[in-house]
Amino acid sequence: MIWETIEAPANAAPPAPLRVRAQFIPARHCFPEHRHGWHQVVYAIAGALTVIAEGGSYVISPDQAVWLATGARHRVGSLLGAEFRSLWISDDAGPALPGTSPSVFTVSPLLKALIVEASEIEGQPDEDGYAGRITHLILDQLRRAPALPSALPWPRDAALMSLCEALYADPTDLRGPQEWGALFGMSSRTLARRFVAETGMSLRSWRRRMRLFRGIELLAGGHGVTRVAMELGYGSTSAFVYAFRLEMGSSPQAYMRGRGTEFGERAPAPR
Repeated sequence: MIWETIEAPANAAPPAPLRVRAQFIPARHCFPEHRHGWHQVVYAIAGALTVIAEGGSYVISPDQAVWLATGARHRVGSLLGAEFRSLWISDDAGPALPGTSPSVFTVSPLLKALIVEASEIEGQPDEDGYAGRITHLILDQLRRAPALPSALPWPRDAALMSLCEALYADPTDLRGPQEWGALFGMSSRTLARRFVAETGMSLRSWRRRMRLFRGIELLAGGHGVTRVAMELGYGSTSAFVYAFRLEMGSSPQAYMRGRGTEFGERAPAPR
């Protein structure tokens, strides 16, 4: 499936010690592969991002961000569109930052609020030191952010990427390895083996995680539990709640309250 390219900002000034860039990424748009002379935190306050970096490929929700150390080659885009917030951090911002390898970490409600605030005041004079205090709090939060084993793993093989994009766009699609294998001209066994090799999990397990991932995204967008269950293809609201509790350790309502997110049977606010 074709993705459109977004031009990266030209002649970007280095952070001193932190800068925040705010940009909306339209559906099926991405930045070409590039690298920076400073650290970067890849994050979206709404929508999901696809991040490919140093051999890893995954999708992150607004509960997650990716740490990219200086010089890491990466590509960032969004399948369905996202409100992108990119934090650029200088090499000398201080010790105990996440490290030299790309990693995924949990974004706390406080860190999200700080990123939003830093974006709002970006470029304004800092006469009373307020922006500096926000920067220090962000760096403290990054040092304390819990690392995750992975987000939603994403294959790099073109055929498997098309498969995952289709299922992500339509979680109610029930086609399995046999149907997808026939579409791509391979046996179901070959497709299943390649899928595990690329993502570390079976197609069935990946689909289950993807549906819960999309569930969090939809709940954060203002949809109620019943509507989310139907959009994800669950047979009932209780089936979705059970699957969510099994994977996340709490009900959807409790999880979203813990994230400081209000939700209900309302439509997302217009952009």
